[in-house]
Amino acid sequence: MNAVESAGAARGAGVADAPGADGDARRRAAGAEDSGAAAVIDPTALVARIRAWGGELGFSAIGIADLDVAEASARLAAWLADGRHGTMDYMARHAPLRADPTQLLPGALRAITARMDYLPTGTAADWAERETRRLGEGEAAVVSVYARGRDYHKVLRQRLQALASRIEAEAGRFGYRVCTDSAPVFEVELARRSGIGWRGKHTLLLSREAGSMFFLGEILTDLPLPPDAPIDEHCGSCTRCLDACPTGAITAPYEVDARRCLSYLTIEHDGPIPEPLRPLIGNRVYGCDDCQLACPWNKFARTATLPDFDVRHGLDVATLVELFAWSEREFDARHAGSAIRRIGHERWLRNIAVALGNAPTRPQVVRALQARRDDPSPLVREHVAWALARHGEPADPLARPAA
Repeated sequence: MNAVESAGAARGAGVADAPGADGDARRRAAGAEDSGAAAVIDPTALVARIRAWGGELGFSAIGIADLDVAEASARLAAWLADGRHGTMDYMARHAPLRADPTQLLPGALRAITARMDYLPTGTAADWAERETRRLGEGEAAVVSVYARGRDYHKVLRQRLQALASRIEAEAGRFGYRVCTDSAPVFEVELARRSGIGWRGKHTLLLSREAGSMFFLGEILTDLPLPPDAPIDEHCGSCTRCLDACPTGAITAPYEVDARRCLSYLTIEHDGPIPEPLRPLIGNRVYGCDDCQLACPWNKFARTATLPDFDVRHGLDVATLVELFAWSEREFDARHAGSAIRRIGHERWLRNIAVALGNAPTRPQVVRALQARRDDPSPLVREHVAWALARHGEPADPLARPAA
């Protein structure tokens, strides 16, 4: 699901910096060497069972990929050399691990790739149009659809681990490592190679059956499973995702400059948001779905089969003023178990301050900003001062640019 691996931060990818973020699975794999031989089983038959078990666990597609990531590695090297990763230093630091999955799992031969749909249950057929209209409601707080429910890392990790356990019960002990957007692997490339989708021009994976509103996960394994073949691309001459990007972050087909990407700026970036880009953020406070809302294939997006991704705490209807009033304790409590909690209260307020600066000049908007004019955080104070100036409020002489 993430675009970080090849072209910038999208939907909060690159969540964990540490290569051992999925350490339980790695330790299990290491112990496989002295566990005895795996059961003799037909690999083709095993793959069929893996697909069936995956469906039972809530995955909408399962594929098998070889681990040839040379092309993606070259793309990443060029992207890093251009500095388009912004402050995501871990992308450069872990590039050698991405280039060689056997460094993550010695003896790895294949990746079992999995796709899980995340549109909340009960989502209306015209959801994309509704989300687009909400972007035009100046006082609405827009949170990326994927982040409105439970943290997908936890959901996918548990279910991928359950899938690995089912395989082990059938085939005997084997080496594996579960990866859920928190280990340095080329997720989109492996998913593409496994045939469960193709890489769209916005760099996210696309499927004719499910659009792009889904998460990806993998199980690296030493089982010699027969790999699936990649499928053809179906973007044709369409450039709607490029045209829809509010900051021009999709600089060319299949290329994203993270430094301009609103998902990167509101999630990964921990410093001041560049002033020229602030007006372009609009009312987006966490992530950005614009390129997906514009994609014709998302008319086929599917709702989740699990309740985990249902909207929590009214994040689909919340206002900027409402969310800006949350204390740090309220932020932590309401985002417990959510991917949003990772950015912390300070960045949350920074993002909302910018959105309030872009909101219509109304008394409740100005009052909300004035209430945080003396916030303890220099980062928040600077963004609040910028927002107030947008509404014609005099600059606070005590507000200083954040370091």
